[in-house]
Amino acid sequence: MVWGPAAIRPQRQTDYRFFPSTTPIVIDNGSSHFRIGWAGESDPRITFRNIVQRPRHRSTGETVTMVGDQDPALMKYFDCTRSSCRSPFDSNVVYQFDTMEYILDYGFERLGVDGSEVDHPILMTECVYNPVSSRCRMSELLFETYGVPSIAFGVDSAFSYKYNQHHGFCNEDGFTICTGLSASHVIPFVSGEPVFGACCRTNVGGYNITEYLRQLLSLKYPYHMSNITFEKSEDLKTEHCYVALNYAEELQLFQDGTRKAEEKYRYWQLPWIPPPQEEMPSEEEIARKAALREKQGQRLREMAAAKKISKIAELEKELNGLDFLLRQLENVEEGDIPSFLSDTKYHSKQEVASAVGKVSQILRKAKGEPAEVEDSYEPSLEEKYPLINIPDNMLTPDQLKEKKKQIFMKTTTEGRLRAKQRHIDEKLQRDRENEQEEEKRIENPELYLEKLHAKYKEISEKLGQRKRMKLNGNGGNGNNNTPGSVGRGERLNAAQKERMRLLTTAAYDRGKGEDTFGAKDEDWQLYKLMSKDNDDDERDLDEAELSRITLRLQTIDPNFAAISDALSTDPPRFQPHTADDFKIVLGVERFRCPEILFQPCMVGFSQAGLDEMIGVSLRRLDTKNTDLKDRICNSILVTGGGCLFPGICPRLEVGIRPQLRFLSPLKVTLASNPTLDAWRGAALCAASSQFHIQTFTKHDYYEKGEDWVRQYQFKYDLATSEPV
Repeated sequence: MVWGPAAIRPQRQTDYRFFPSTTPIVIDNGSSHFRIGWAGESDPRITFRNIVQRPRHRSTGETVTMVGDQDPALMKYFDCTRSSCRSPFDSNVVYQFDTMEYILDYGFERLGVDGSEVDHPILMTECVYNPVSSRCRMSELLFETYGVPSIAFGVDSAFSYKYNQHHGFCNEDGFTICTGLSASHVIPFVSGEPVFGACCRTNVGGYNITEYLRQLLSLKYPYHMSNITFEKSEDLKTEHCYVALNYAEELQLFQDGTRKAEEKYRYWQLPWIPPPQEEMPSEEEIARKAALREKQGQRLREMAAAKKISKIAELEKELNGLDFLLRQLENVEEGDIPSFLSDTKYHSKQEVASAVGKVSQILRKAKGEPAEVEDSYEPSLEEKYPLINIPDNMLTPDQLKEKKKQIFMKTTTEGRLRAKQRHIDEKLQRDRENEQEEEKRIENPELYLEKLHAKYKEISEKLGQRKRMKLNGNGGNGNNNTPGSVGRGERLNAAQKERMRLLTTAAYDRGKGEDTFGAKDEDWQLYKLMSKDNDDDERDLDEAELSRITLRLQTIDPNFAAISDALSTDPPRFQPHTADDFKIVLGVERFRCPEILFQPCMVGFSQAGLDEMIGVSLRRLDTKNTDLKDRICNSILVTGGGCLFPGICPRLEVGIRPQLRFLSPLKVTLASNPTLDAWRGAALCAASSQFHIQTFTKHDYYEKGEDWVRQYQFKYDLATSEPV
């Protein structure tokens, strides 16, 4: 088995053989961290996260086992895509003992154990009301795999309370509020011993706070989700989160946006590289670029000159061919000219002469010579297409084909000429309208601009209303329908309604009530009526007019151009990122996330909060001794890694006070070290001279069975304890 990179592993202890076999080993097996050390010492020797990961090495493909956190700089050599961090815990109960064995192997190896035998008693922490099956399998693992001589189990929060009691932070009668990674407990203590029958539990802990913070930031900054990892959220929670004394008032403070709220904002700047600034080029660089442009320009000019020479050669060749054809036509009789020109694209001698003139002008223009004005003869369509007017019975089959071709070409030419003339007429009409509008503008500019704006507004509203009616209906039937609940009939415009009317009444147009549609040819004329929809044409005309007015206003009114740019629906242009785009702002998230300890319903848990759990535990004590309840509430200890938030003790006092009698004593104290006090209390109990009577051996386990393990309970007040 290969462990993680040696550079980040905890240092291996070398004094294991110097401890006698009667010295217990203390293990705080928390769902977040694993701590192991010797009884009587102030701090654990080895501490690491209680997780296991088994990635593959990228170069060798070998599977390695990594326990605890790993150095991110070394993780690039391993493929972690198919392996995730595994914990032996489900909530705060051990259930994956294969993973637990890896963790124990690593802990004992780092402590200095040689081989697989551990010849020291073990004191291990567990959760409140740990299931008997989990305790039995843990005992079997320690006895069978490691050969441990004896074992003892105790509740971590009870050890923390006893440690703080030993140092005078709390009394014999009191409460301990322990907030762990995935659960929180409240345990009352009477005469120094925990009363587990009156304890209370909520499945909310530090993990839920971190995950809630990660979700809030991911929703707030979706473009930075890859940077908002669970580990970074854990760091942000530890550094910046706090518990509000009054949650509603704190929310109102941030909503008002006062200066006091601004002072509570915290900022996390993500890595950001500013875009490079454009530097002014030097004179040498400018000269170099100018020379390069000149070289490229010279090359383009040479290419253009070569292309011009090639074009002139082609035109001269074409002109010589036309001249030769024209000289040949002088020796051809007039009636034989059409047959002589059948293989060319020309039909008469005049067309050839006209082509000679056009090519000559193009050639002179290409050579840069002044063009000569010549009267070019343009043949008529009858002369250009002579076969059109000849009857079909006088033509050969080939001439009939040519006649069809000439008819098609004549029709196309006429249509092109009509379209050209129509465009010329429209252009002239637009020029006259522009001249008239310009005269109106010069005559009264203010009135002209006012009317133009009014017309722009009218057409815009008309188009917008038509679009709304098309999508949501006109709403004129008095049903008060919402836009999402209109029917098909409400979404139809006038032309569509007319088509629907024609279609639905077609079968009854004769008043007979019989469906005889289609029996007569005139019935099919209905579709011609249905196809008449002028709404689209009207919309196109309105849009064209709106575009013309918009262009006109942008030309004569500079303020309109600014407004149109501001109201434009075009996507914004790309703006370079700044440092503010990579800044994560922590505002209400600072106190909103820890608030789930007092209001678990915020994350979907229908359970009691920490302050309410005190009242539940008091009712479960089932005693009418008010003095005892007052003594217990006068010594409330807050411990666990999930309670390290500023303001948690005052908030607990505010929440617990309404559940007590009037003027009852109340004191909430934070543990001296909420994360280490559980191990220190266990080490203190394991160092007691009467610890050996609290343990049970492998022989006891196999002789007495699971029922005895179920009844086993550690005595925390060792001065008065008796053998179990």
